[in-house]
Amino acid sequence: MEHTSWLNGSLVYLAAAVLAVPLAKFLGLGSIIGYLGAGILIGPWGLKLVTDPQDMLHFAEFGVVLMLFLVGLELEPRRLWQLRKPIFGWGSVQLFGSAALMLGAGVMAGVDWRLALVAAVGLALSSTAIGLGVLNERALMNTTSGQSVLSVSLLQDVAAIPLLALLPLLAVAGAHAAGDANAGGGWLGAAKALGVIAGIVLGGRLLLRPALRWIARSDTPEIFTAASLLLVVATAALMQSVGLSMALGAFLAGVLLAESEYRRELETDIEPFKGLLLGLFFIAVGMSIDFAVVLSQPLLMAAVVLGFLLLKFAVLWAMGRAMPLPKPERPVFMILLAQGGEFGFVVFQTAAQAGVISAPASSFLVAAVAISMLLTPLLLVAADRWVIPTLAGQSGRTDPEISEPQNQSVIIAGSGRYGQIVARLLFANGIKPTLLDHDAESIEAFRKFGWRVFYGDATRLDLLRVAGAAQAKVLVLAIDEMEQSVELAKLALQHFPNLKLIARARNAEHYYALRNLGVQCIERETFDSALMSGRSVLESLGWQPHQARNLALRFKRHNLVQLDKMAPLWKDEDKLIAAAKQGRQQLEDLFAQERSEATRQQAKASWSGDDSRTG
Repeated sequence: MEHTSWLNGSLVYLAAAVLAVPLAKFLGLGSIIGYLGAGILIGPWGLKLVTDPQDMLHFAEFGVVLMLFLVGLELEPRRLWQLRKPIFGWGSVQLFGSAALMLGAGVMAGVDWRLALVAAVGLALSSTAIGLGVLNERALMNTTSGQSVLSVSLLQDVAAIPLLALLPLLAVAGAHAAGDANAGGGWLGAAKALGVIAGIVLGGRLLLRPALRWIARSDTPEIFTAASLLLVVATAALMQSVGLSMALGAFLAGVLLAESEYRRELETDIEPFKGLLLGLFFIAVGMSIDFAVVLSQPLLMAAVVLGFLLLKFAVLWAMGRAMPLPKPERPVFMILLAQGGEFGFVVFQTAAQAGVISAPASSFLVAAVAISMLLTPLLLVAADRWVIPTLAGQSGRTDPEISEPQNQSVIIAGSGRYGQIVARLLFANGIKPTLLDHDAESIEAFRKFGWRVFYGDATRLDLLRVAGAAQAKVLVLAIDEMEQSVELAKLALQHFPNLKLIARARNAEHYYALRNLGVQCIERETFDSALMSGRSVLESLGWQPHQARNLALRFKRHNLVQLDKMAPLWKDEDKLIAAAKQGRQQLEDLFAQERSEATRQQAKASWSGDDSRTG
C-alpha cells in the first residue's frame, strides 16, 4: 500500500508540473509561478490530491541545497574573498535594515516585542531558491544585479547561525525559571555550529580531493555521481544536525571544490537533480499555503504582506541608489530580495516549538511568506512590461554619449564578444574604431581594458551621423539582436550609400535578411569555427591535412553559393527546405563521385606498378 501511495504521489507531482509549467511559460509568467500554481491546484485547498504538503516541503528543500552547492562551485575562494565586502556590507544593510524597520512597525502597532522581533527577522530573509532560480533562468547571474542578489542571499544563509541561536534566548525572556538552561543551550548550539563549519572547511581542504580522486580511479561514472550526491547530503546533514541551514553547508562544500579538477564533472552530475527538486520545492510551497488562515483574516494578511514588502522595497531602493546598479537592473534586484524566503519557514516553526510565538501566529507568518513568494513572479512580469522599459528609456547613464562628431574610418556597432575580437584586431594594427553599444555592462567591460566605447542606440540616424558614418569607410554590424542588426543595415544603406557594411549573421535567417537588403560581406559567427572542427575530425579519421583543408574550403564555397541561391526563397519554408535538401544531395553526390574516381586512379596506379615489376 505504501508503494502504491508513493507511486500515486509521484504521478500527481509530475503530471501537475508537466501541465502547469508549460502553460505558465506560454502565458509569459515564468516556470516558478507554474510550479506554485500546480502546488495550489493539487494541495489541500485545491483538488486535495495531496493532503500533507509538509513532508514534501522538507524533501523538496534539498533542491535549494543542490542549487547552493552549484553556486559554490562557480565561486572560487579567491573570488569569494573579493565579494566579502558586498556580502557582509550590503547583505548586512539589507537584513538588519529591513528587520529594524519591521520591528519598529510591529511594536508601534502594539504587537508583543518578541513576536514582532521573530516576524521581523523571518520576513527580512529572502528566497534563495526564487532569487537564484530567476537569475539562472534569465542568464543574469553574472550581471551587477545578479552578483548583488547573490551576495545578499549568501549573507542571509550565514546569518542562520546567530538567528537560530537567538530563538532560545527569546524563550528565556518569557520563562525566567528555565532561563539559564535555555540560554546555555543557545550559546552551546552556536559553538557547535561554528565547530561544524570549521570541520567542513578543514575536512574539505584535506580530504575531499583525495577521496574524489580515489573514487574517480574506479572508472565507474554512476559511482562518481553517487559520491557527488553523498558529498552534498553529508554536508547538509552535518549542518542540519546543529540547527543550521543545509544550503549554507552545501555552499561551503561547493566553494571548497571550486578549484578542483572535478568541478565540471560534479556540476554535470548534480544539475539534473537540482532542477527537478527545485520544481518540487515550489510545488510544495504552493501546497503549504494555509488558506484557512488567509480567509479568516484576509485584511490583516493583505496588510502584513503589503506592509513588509513595502518596507523591504524601501531599504532595497536606497541600496540600489547607493550601489553601482544600472537603473534598468534595480527593479529585478528589489523584487528578488523583497519577498519572504524558505528559511523564514524554519525560523517561524522553530520559534513556535521553542514557545517564543504561538502556533497560530507561526501559521499566519508562514502563509504570509508563501503568498509573497507567489507574488514575486507576477511582480517580475509587471516590471518587465512597464517599469524596466521606462527606466531603460529614462536612465541617467554616466556612460559617455557621443556629443562631438567622430572621424574614425571604422564604426563598430556592438561591443559583445564578436565586436570585441574585431576591435582588438584593428587596435593591434593601429586602427582606432568608433565603438557603439547600448549595454552598460559591455561598455564597462571594454573600458576596463582602456578602450573608449560610446553609449547609444546605433539604429538612431542622428547618432550615426555624429559617429561619423558619412565620412567613415566601414561599418561593422556586430549587434547581438537580429532585428536591430537588420534595422541598422537598412538605415545605413539608405542614408550612407558609400559606407561598406561588414555584417555578422547569427544564423541562416539573419543571413538571408541581410543578403536581401543588399549587404555583400556577411560572416556567420560559428561557421568558420565549425569548419575548423570538421577538418580536425577528418584528420583524426585518417585524411591527410591538405585533403581535409581542401574539402572544408570546397564545402564552404558550395555552402555560400547555395545560400545565395536560397536567399530569395527564405520566406517560403517549403521551397527553402526543398532547395536545401537538393543542394545537400548534390554536394554528397559530387564528393562520392570524386572518392570513387580517386579509388579508381589509385587502383590503376597500383596495376601499372605491378605490370612494370612483372615486365
